[in-house]
Amino acid sequence: MLPAETIPLRIGVFGGTFDPPHVGHLVTAVNVRHALDLDLLILMVANVPWQKLGTRSITPAADRLAMVKAAVESVDRLIAGDHEIRSGGNSYTADTLAALAAEYPGAELFTVVGDDAAAGIRTWARADEVLERSRLVVVDRPGEPVRLDPDIDWIRVEVPRLEVSSTDLRGRWSDGRPLDYLVTEDVLVVIADRGLYGVEATP
Repeated sequence: MLPAETIPLRIGVFGGTFDPPHVGHLVTAVNVRHALDLDLLILMVANVPWQKLGTRSITPAADRLAMVKAAVESVDRLIAGDHEIRSGGNSYTADTLAALAAEYPGAELFTVVGDDAAAGIRTWARADEVLERSRLVVVDRPGEPVRLDPDIDWIRVEVPRLEVSSTDLRGRWSDGRPLDYLVTEDVLVVIADRGLYGVEATP
């Protein structure tokens, strides 16, 4: 049992495929952590991102978890989450929130989503459970805010606009182009050591 003063009471859940995790993910995470004064923000690695099945090859979950662990290792109050990997099968936010509520009784949970996901929140599996178990946090970029379901009590957090995509990063690595400053050095080491994404980028 953790001492009472170390038990996180405000926990953010930032889920994703993280294939690979990049500076955009980290900038989002630290800004949300700061804006909401979170005790803990979990970058939750999806086991089977069912929305993406059949669209492309997904890097094994263990490799994606290793990259996220490397990315957040030295970042205060950010951790990699493996709950969905340990559960197996398709990953659903409703199940993850239920597990976290049991693990951290009494904690206030926040589900962090991008603007595209926020706009389609009603299409999520068991969306009502997600709304019951957590506050929804939408990440806004500077400019015109995304239009959201007015029946949901959203929290908006503005973060810097960084045009970085995991799809582009995978392509850059396989083409031999550098990923420096787009992912952390520790993530680059994991990618190289595990032989992910094909050809190693040249310095």
